[in-house]
Amino acid sequence: MAESRWVRIGLRIATGGVLVFLYLPLVILVIYAFNPSRLQAWPPTGFTFDWFAEAAANPAIRRALGNSLLAGIGATSVALVLGTAAALAVQRFAFFGRHTVSFLFVLPIALPGVVTGIALRTTFQTAGISFGLGTIIVGHATFCVVIAYNNVIARLRRLPRTPEEASADLGADTWTTFRRVTLPGMGTALLSGGLLAFALSFDEIIVTNFTAGPGTQTIPMWIFAAIQRPTELPVVNVVAFVLILVSTVPVYLAQRISNGAGGSRI
Repeated sequence: MAESRWVRIGLRIATGGVLVFLYLPLVILVIYAFNPSRLQAWPPTGFTFDWFAEAAANPAIRRALGNSLLAGIGATSVALVLGTAAALAVQRFAFFGRHTVSFLFVLPIALPGVVTGIALRTTFQTAGISFGLGTIIVGHATFCVVIAYNNVIARLRRLPRTPEEASADLGADTWTTFRRVTLPGMGTALLSGGLLAFALSFDEIIVTNFTAGPGTQTIPMWIFAAIQRPTELPVVNVVAFVLILVSTVPVYLAQRISNGAGGSRI
């Protein structure tokens, strides 16, 4: 009994240490976002919201935020369509190489972002495609589709086939069965997968650097450029704080939706 008690205490200490290791830098960043001084000296000299107003008034930040939102929405939409179609094909139909196709759909999330970025940039240049917001969306969709695919295929594995078979027996065609039976059953998986894909796209920078055009900048790209200018550090801290919030909320909602629906956990 004493041994198990010490084991529990040790696990709690280890868990706390890991959480401190992961989140202490974020806490420090948030504190600096409210620091009235432009110099990042510890401890902060006071408390202010002035940097939030300065960030909101910055036209470059507003443009970057708009581009990030459009890229996230576009990449998520493409990923949901392609991921859902692939998941339906792999889960509902038997064909040669099905497991290989499933592996190839999951592989992009494991590839280094710099490799994906270089490959996409080379492809766009070879095809004569101009770089801009559209190429960013395509680049983000290459890894967002994995999130959508994993969520949908996990849900399809849990859905019983009998309602679909009953729909077909009653004379419904494939599209009607999908629209009225299959799609409602995987609705929460699509929603949670879309939220996760948007969060992943919104704060992505590696692939974005290779696929963005000269005049296109997202929020992570703006942060990367501005952090090299010391006078911009207070505003950078504010933008990074907002980025944390924007990325955290979709992930939290996706987890709640998945847990509540008994879906897959990512």
